[in-house]
Formats: sequence, structure tokens, C-alpha cells
Amino acid sequence: MRKLSLFNISKLYEMISDNKQLYLPVDNGAGQAGYKKWEYGMTMSQALNTVRSAKDFFFPQTENLVDFKMNGKNIEIIDTRSEAEDFVLFGVRACDARSFSILDKVFLSDPVDSFYKSRREHGTVITLSCTRPEETCFCTAFGIDPSNPEGDISSWIEDGDIYFEAITDKGAVLMDSFQSILDEADESAVETQKTETRKIMAKLPLADFNLDGFGDAALLEKFNSPKWAELSRTCLGCGTCTFVCPTCQCYDICDFDTGHEVKRFRCWDSCMYSDFTKMAHGNPRVTQMEKFRQRFMHKLVYFPANNNGEYGCVGCGRCLAKCPISMNIAKVAKKLGDN
Repeated sequence: MRKLSLFNISKLYEMISDNKQLYLPVDNGAGQAGYKKWEYGMTMSQALNTVRSAKDFFFPQTENLVDFKMNGKNIEIIDTRSEAEDFVLFGVRACDARSFSILDKVFLSDPVDSFYKSRREHGTVITLSCTRPEETCFCTAFGIDPSNPEGDISSWIEDGDIYFEAITDKGAVLMDSFQSILDEADESAVETQKTETRKIMAKLPLADFNLDGFGDAALLEKFNSPKWAELSRTCLGCGTCTFVCPTCQCYDICDFDTGHEVKRFRCWDSCMYSDFTKMAHGNPRVTQMEKFRQRFMHKLVYFPANNNGEYGCVGCGRCLAKCPISMNIAKVAKKLGDN
């Protein structure tokens, strides 16, 4: 483990950005944070989570997949991709870091999504431990330790220093590039911080949240529960929960005729929308209750059934904070678990 004084962190940013694009969570002036490309003088936000997760860097909200040019009966297919830039995401929290492994199971399984794969190969993730978890956090329910985040490099801020530990080979290569400004570190300060963060997590409102009774064995019981009607009654179908979620992976493919060519885009979609999965004969889920049920069944039952018990949620708490009618996955799971 190595460390750097926070007084010299701008030097670290400069050294990383010499060879790679560097992105940091930055305050937007309205009490919220989002990722921005680092420029000299920019400081990293101390907010617990960005409004939108770092998922955007690997699975962007919109992307141009391919273009078509037509000349009579001849169609020219244009590959719009350019070589992805090497980039570094700095300050990713433990919940968002875990979300990448969930997305990997979707986009890196056969058939591999080459767009996603390229971005994953070019991106290096530096995670940052949590020291002030909020009341909406419940990542520990999914086996995530916010005091010891996954990533290519893990980091901790304590007593005016930032500590680094390379976790993967990719992380070790990046850390070598700024090794010259790092000092030897005593791990005791980091261990003390981990202990204190875990104590805070144990006192949060959702500390006892668990998923007993979920998974593939509960498929029919949960699917047929009469509680879905009550739970979904006030849902607006706005899709906010899906757009702030770091693990949602649904998308639509749209073609746009510019008059000169046809551009094909991939765009995020939401299972909460009325036209989601709409086909020639109509939509297989026509009521709001069915759409509502689909979202939470996928997170809590369908996904773990197909991924060795791993849930499709990381307990980041964004849906708790952003849902306009205060409905969220924790509330749904608790209600369905009540006898």
C-alpha cells in the first residue's frame, strides 16, 4: 500500500491525464455530483454518490452503432466506431464498482457485445472507500463492503492523505505510472477507517435488510403474490428508478433517416414504459402492475436464478432517493417478504 498527500493530488491528476483521459465526480453547484473530464483546477466531489452512476462510461445512454447509405438498390454499411480512448474513472464507490461485474455478465456473455467490451478493456477504475454512508445505503445486503471497494485500484482518504492499493494487473500498470510521487504507507490508518465505516453501516435504517426467501426457488410464489397490485398502485411509470440504477441494462434500437443516410442508435430503455418490448401484436405486459412486477422480479429473482445467486442490485440507494412516490426495491422486497 502507498500514499500521497492530498496537497499533491493535482500532480497525480496531471500524471494520469498525460496518457489517459481522466474523469472525476465533480459538484455541479446544486448539491449533486456527476462525472466530468478532469481539467486543471478541478477538484473531486466529496458527495457519496453521483446522480448518475459510472455505468455511462461502459454502457452510454445513447450510442451510434452503425450508419447506412443507400444509392438505389445498393446499401453501404458504415462502421461508425473509432478506437476507444484509454481512460481512468477516479472515485468510484463500492456499489458502482460491483455494478460493473453485473453488467459484465450481461454484455460479455456470448454473444459478446463488442462496443461494451472495448470500453471495458480501455477503462481503468480507481475506487474510493465510503466514510459517510447515508441512510439510503444498503450495499452490505449484497455482500459489498463499502470500506473496502473492488476495482483496479482501491483508495482511501484519511488524515490528509490518500492511500492506494493495486488490485488487478491493469491497476498495477496504472499505479506504476505515478509511483514516483507516492510514499510508503502504514496500513493501520486505513484499517481503523474500515472499522469505523462498518460501525456506521451497522446503525443505518436498512442494516438488517436481507433477501431471505428470494432467488429462483421463490419464482412462482413471488410472481403470483397478490401484493403486487398494492405495491404498484401509485407507480407513475416515469422510469426514474431505471435511469439512475447502475445495473439496469435494457435498451432499444432506433433507426433515424437523416435524408442522406440512416443512423442506427442504441438507447437506454425502461421496463416501466408502456412501449417496452412492444412487438407487432402489441405489448406482452399491458398493465402498470405487470411492468412494475417485471422490474423487481428481474432484480431479485430472474437475474440471480441465471447468475449463480448474484442479485441484480447493489444497494446504492439511488432509487430510494429519487423515486417521486417513495417506492423502491428495498420497500418492495420487505413487503413481499412479510408473511
